[in-house]
Amino acid sequence: MPRGPLMIIGGAEDKLRKRRILREFVAAAGGTEARIAVIPTASSLGNEIVDVYDALFRVEGAAEVTTVRPESREEANDPDLVGVLEKATGIFMTGGNQLKLSAIVSGTPIGEAIVAAHQRGAVVGGTSAGASIQSSHMPAFGVGGSTPKQRMTQMAAGLGLLPSTVIDQHFAQRNRYGRLLMIVAQSPQLIGMGIDEDTAAVVRDDVLSVVGRGAVTILDPSRITTNAFDAKRSAPLLASGVVLHVLPQGARFDLRTRELLPFETHVDPLEAAEIEEAGRDLRQMARDIAASDASPSVLRRRLRRTRKADPHPARPDDDPYLDGDD
Repeated sequence: MPRGPLMIIGGAEDKLRKRRILREFVAAAGGTEARIAVIPTASSLGNEIVDVYDALFRVEGAAEVTTVRPESREEANDPDLVGVLEKATGIFMTGGNQLKLSAIVSGTPIGEAIVAAHQRGAVVGGTSAGASIQSSHMPAFGVGGSTPKQRMTQMAAGLGLLPSTVIDQHFAQRNRYGRLLMIVAQSPQLIGMGIDEDTAAVVRDDVLSVVGRGAVTILDPSRITTNAFDAKRSAPLLASGVVLHVLPQGARFDLRTRELLPFETHVDPLEAAEIEEAGRDLRQMARDIAASDASPSVLRRRLRRTRKADPHPARPDDDPYLDGDD
């Protein structure tokens, strides 16, 4: 059976309007037949973070949403919690403290159940902390900045769903270029992956595709020249020859060969409908100008009056759900 997709989200995914990333997660989990297990262990929030994702996934059509929240390694051995993951078609890990998530989940039956779910075809997704833990290595904590410096961050083990990779999130928003460069300079066998907010790297069969408003940054250090092995304390690092890929929505990248694949432009159906409606309005205005010799300002006022008389129904993606812990 082929492995399931990974959805690696850079945090602060849209929960209010289009919800493009969360909608795609539910679809990958089976849509109206989706059985989703939410793991909020990383979050410092209480039931409210669970309630948010429960409501969001059900609005998108999921049949069942269950919470699996171990708060210690002992609880991560609970067979009842493992049983929930064994039945899930989708597993979603929330944001929060990635070191806490790794310390409680990695190397336990819960962690093994997440890996097994991915291997049997379930989709595994996560935002912020829940993104970083999907890689083989992850930053535990550290400072931001554009220049790589010795000791900018420390590393911890992830679940290894995406091997030979280190993932950082909130990438552009928190200026984490330097610390990802530091990591790949010290460990050139790893691919560095930085994911912006409201952006997801979706990995299927070693091919990464990008969904969302931002970009996924790939650092390939396989030919790096560096002094990381003897730089002192917090000294700036030499990092020459790193191949940089900045991938916006629609871009695809082969993680096995480390090559950009042909670019596929994706048009959101809702955006396409809005563009088509605007085009119809413009064409109608042109016809009215030609027929009645009215000025554009008069016609615009007339169009506004028409829309007020026949308003569009509210969209289902305007539900007022709050942002979670990222």
